[in-house]
Amino acid sequence: MPWKGVTVSEQRQRFIEDHLLNYYSISELAERFSISRRTAHKWINRYLRHGQEGYQELSRRPHTCPWQTDEAIAAELVKLRKAHPRWGPRKLLDLMQRRDPKRELPSVSTAARIIAREGLVKPRRRYRRAHPGCPKSVAQGPNDIWAADYKGQFRLKNGEYCFPLTVSDLCSRFVLGVDAHPTISFEKSLAHFKVLFQEFGLPNRIRTDNGTPFASLGLGGLSRLSYWWIRLGIHPERIEPGHPEQNGRHERMHKTLKDYTARPPEQNLRQQQQRFNEFSLEYNEYRPHEALEMRTPSECYNSSTRSFPSRLPQVHYPDHMRVTRVQMHGDITHMVRCKFVSQSLCDEYVGVEQMDDEMSLLCYCSYLLGRIDHRKWRIMPVKSQPLICAYAQISDYKPKKVLPM
Repeated sequence: MPWKGVTVSEQRQRFIEDHLLNYYSISELAERFSISRRTAHKWINRYLRHGQEGYQELSRRPHTCPWQTDEAIAAELVKLRKAHPRWGPRKLLDLMQRRDPKRELPSVSTAARIIAREGLVKPRRRYRRAHPGCPKSVAQGPNDIWAADYKGQFRLKNGEYCFPLTVSDLCSRFVLGVDAHPTISFEKSLAHFKVLFQEFGLPNRIRTDNGTPFASLGLGGLSRLSYWWIRLGIHPERIEPGHPEQNGRHERMHKTLKDYTARPPEQNLRQQQQRFNEFSLEYNEYRPHEALEMRTPSECYNSSTRSFPSRLPQVHYPDHMRVTRVQMHGDITHMVRCKFVSQSLCDEYVGVEQMDDEMSLLCYCSYLLGRIDHRKWRIMPVKSQPLICAYAQISDYKPKKVLPM
């Protein structure tokens, strides 16, 4: 039916007006308004019953609801919630069940909705971590940007799960490592990156998503693994949540990895790791890559000139910064007051640069963590970046020294 530019209510009103003229038959009106005769009689009966209110849409809410919670139970639940405002729906239902074990009570989710409907739930404050936005850097050569991610888990034939940790070089598409883990683990991720750094050297940047163990809900979204990278002079990059296309090269490699190694999976984790090793060898050494003009990734990749140190380098800050140690619980002392920074930085040294009476900059090595607002006494997140770039963006101040790494 063509678009007529009128609402259904207006169509009904015009139909009834023409019907009241007693000039057209029901069949003629039905054909004229492109409706069935049954619908025409329904509109006429609705007008005779409700008058002009019959032009409007009627509620489609069912007259009865067999599974609706009994009003007495809902009233008792609300009464108990008012008596115990800190008790959740699970505890309240348990108390009601003990009072009368034979009666059927609603589910926990239904009880929670009843409590919220009565305005007895105080909404929690949601903490949103600041995100630096879409990464703008482009790989200029091998080891400029590495990509790391936990590929989606899959079940092995013995029933256990496999979580592959994958690392690749974005410029040469070289697969640096695929490590099969039984679960997502910071310790195993740290050990895997140590092996890769010892074999291939250090990259300039590592691009990841916002999941564990690459990111956290802490300051700047950084995790213990991210802080370790910063200590080594590696800049962590994170794509925006829900945008895997920002790490598209690595995600496309995941598709090939899944087709080669997980369809079907192996019997156990050890055999699956052997299959990952075979895939990496074929992918890097023998398989031509169309994006590399049919060259193999190994022909385009060479190890980094930055070697992995046997010991973590010491942190040096410019003389104009105040250096303070992060306490065991993640606090620092600034302006004779304590401020929580991050427990992941326990026993590490951070630098504080006081810009004026209202703001100070907080950094770790060459990484800007945030701005300390002296009036509200809280740390304001900023787009994390190397400190030398952050100064140029936030203020006109130019430091005399560059933070060495």
